[in-house]
Amino acid sequence: MFKKGSKLYSILFNKCPKCHEGDFMKEKNMFKLQKAFQMHEKCSNCGLKYMMEPSFFYGAMYVNYSLTVGISIITFVIATMFFNFSLLESFIPIVVVLVLTSPISIRLSRVIWINLFVKFDPSH
Repeated sequence: MFKKGSKLYSILFNKCPKCHEGDFMKEKNMFKLQKAFQMHEKCSNCGLKYMMEPSFFYGAMYVNYSLTVGISIITFVIATMFFNFSLLESFIPIVVVLVLTSPISIRLSRVIWINLFVKFDPSH
């Protein structure tokens, strides 16, 4: 499931979608916010250009939106079922969780987006 050649491997381990060798993001620690969102221009192993066309990663905003909606729903369910928060009271934990998980969701959305368009090539 998490072996080389699967999309999940590339997404979870921040690897090039084509060769699964080179790193996608420059900084491995996603909570170093000054460098957390800097990507390599191309893969150090196979040379795949990550920014395939101008504004390519604008589409990652749709993926990020889906991730944040999912995180919000999960947080709302936990807040209401386990802590008996009302509708209005549940907004505070939702906002806190979204702020804390934003570096994760932004990075994940970019890696997911490029994996939708690039297939693994075992020859690299």
